[in-house]
Amino acid sequence: MSSDVASLIVSLVLGLYTLLFLFRIILTWYPQIELDKLPWAVVAWPTELFLIPVRKVVPPIGGVDISPVIWVAIVSFLREILVGQQGLMRMM
Repeated sequence: MSSDVASLIVSLVLGLYTLLFLFRIILTWYPQIELDKLPWAVVAWPTELFLIPVRKVVPPIGGVDISPVIWVAIVSFLREILVGQQGLMRMM
């Protein structure tokens, strides 16, 4: 039973981060938005810690920040590996 709760929590957290990174992708289309002001700070604050290191490795290409796209792929992959239909947490 506790592994079901753990799987649910991991799934919800990874799903939330996927949504936050998707919102960051949309916000890159509007550079005039100030990410340090509400309500945008709610999206920017938890994701920025992950995006900064990726930007150092993969700088913006043609002025387009692709680091949120990379994180959507990483989080989606992790979610599938951990709590997907045949994920590691489901096999326990």
